[in-house]
Amino acid sequence: MKHAFIFPGQGSQFPGMGKEHYANSAFAKKLFEQANEILGFRISDIMFEGTDEDLRQTRVTQPAIFLHSIIAFKSIENARPDMVAGHSLGEFTGLVANGTLSFEDALQLVAVRAGAMQKACEINPSTMAAVLNLADDKVEAVCAEVQQETGEVVVAANYNCPGQLVISGSKKGIDIACERMKAAGAKRALVLPVGGAFHSPLMLPAKEELQAKILSTKFHTPTCAIYQNVAARAVMDNDEIKQNLIDQLTGAVKWTQSVQSMIADGATWFTEAGPGKVLQGLVLKINKEMQVEGVS
Repeated sequence: MKHAFIFPGQGSQFPGMGKEHYANSAFAKKLFEQANEILGFRISDIMFEGTDEDLRQTRVTQPAIFLHSIIAFKSIENARPDMVAGHSLGEFTGLVANGTLSFEDALQLVAVRAGAMQKACEINPSTMAAVLNLADDKVEAVCAEVQQETGEVVVAANYNCPGQLVISGSKKGIDIACERMKAAGAKRALVLPVGGAFHSPLMLPAKEELQAKILSTKFHTPTCAIYQNVAARAVMDNDEIKQNLIDQLTGAVKWTQSVQSMIADGATWFTEAGPGKVLQGLVLKINKEMQVEGVS
């Protein structure tokens, strides 16, 4: 029986997140204050007292979820992952959990990533949409068809679980694709309240900025494999880990495939560390035989 630790991405934030940790744990308080210093603003104040809207800004959301997830993971006594994975942003948390990155370096990378992604969103007005109950190959075919006919960017971005695929692209492209997904038999095709087209070619400016920071950051020998979003298999080599992190900004999050690979490699027990329960639900939709739990 192998124990997998998984870490959430953007969308799991909520007002008041981490407030109890700060009040009740000297260790958590220290990490929050360290994060405030590294980021150059009091993210703890926004997490504890901010509104939904405040927390939805990419430059805030990503470090907030990362920080909350790290504190949740570190609160687990004798946590020894056999493997780790993270959904999009959560990959950085996974790399702290398996010793590849220090907390400080990972937070700095997350801050650069979040700022670069926010800027890319402002350059290209864009969005994402969830497509439900339509086969992956059909979703991919509709995306390709819309791109070819209109010249608009539309790609499959998040393979979350069977029957749930998120597409990403220009606002016009996504609107057209949503209508065609429904015509092709999708139960729903719903535009999401996100700031931009994450995991699409529209994130190329952010990818270039993040790449420079990743290549200048020290990566240590991992204690266990990370199942990265773009590879969907175990990775231990640091050069490959770096390249996959860079490629992730414009590449798809293959969450379904990653979880299937973890199960094939012996995972039977999944612990989600961080805000929310989204990943626990996705794991059970991928394989209902798994043991899942959450620590927040």
